[in-house]
Amino acid sequence: MGLIVSDLYKCYGSKVVVDHLSFEMQQPGVYALLGTNGAGKTTSIRMMLNMLAKDGGKVLWNDNPLSVETCNVGYLAEERGLYPKAALMDQLLYFAGLRGVTGAEAKKRIRYWAERLEAVEYLYPPAKGRAPAKSKKADQLSKGNQQKIQLMASLLSDPDLIIFDEPLSGLDPVNADLFKSVIREEIEKGKYIIMSSHQMTTIEEFCTDLTILDRSKTVLQGNLAEIKKSYGRINLQIKTETEIAPQIEKAGVTLLSRVGFTYECKVTGEEQANALLRQLVNDSIQLIAFELREPSLHEIFVEKVGEPHEAE
Repeated sequence: MGLIVSDLYKCYGSKVVVDHLSFEMQQPGVYALLGTNGAGKTTSIRMMLNMLAKDGGKVLWNDNPLSVETCNVGYLAEERGLYPKAALMDQLLYFAGLRGVTGAEAKKRIRYWAERLEAVEYLYPPAKGRAPAKSKKADQLSKGNQQKIQLMASLLSDPDLIIFDEPLSGLDPVNADLFKSVIREEIEKGKYIIMSSHQMTTIEEFCTDLTILDRSKTVLQGNLAEIKKSYGRINLQIKTETEIAPQIEKAGVTLLSRVGFTYECKVTGEEQANALLRQLVNDSIQLIAFELREPSLHEIFVEKVGEPHEAE
């Protein structure tokens, strides 16, 4: 089982919006598709799902063209996709039916996800009088709670391949943690997940492999751990109780930023960092923290894509 995206290409007139994107997922896990606004992420996802015609390339699932007939796919779009004036229960039953889940099984799954995502009050309101109460409508919910319903819709068919486009958009910290716990459960179930997000810390938390796009082109691709390792441990954070700017300058270390007595620096390697550490010790500087680390995904992303561009 696996996903292969090969030479995916899209243009509008003379403007190329996806320039021969290729990547593979040969085992379950999370693959990150990253880029600035306008880099081609959402367009790529829509072509993968046949929501948008390709101008070139192919997308295979188990060596067959990816489609709803060959793969059970769940898709959480960045844009809200609920009917604002329709009852939520009716919508979920409809969406489940489109994916082949009907009747008692659909209702069972909706109940499970309503409880799991803490959305019971919106789908099963208490009855008023003798008449059963109808579930709420989408436009009666906050943005974050609408996102819960959309996540439910994407998971009702128990998909093998799940695509999350900005899954944590608009969520408060409590609901963001709730969504993350669901994503972890899907990973443990052996699902194939493609995630696109501007929240780099979330991507680092989940993904093993990634592609970064810039102006429609792939500018970085591979295993995240190996990419970070290739940079080496060049980021240095120092916390002290006193001024150390003179020692940093003397050691030839680049000072990136400073807040109080917390210094963010960049070094050429461990040798330069150790030389600075020896100097600080010799000068009897009281150290609270001295941490040498690999660059974060955020730092790598900024280095690769540079300035922001037009939205897609």
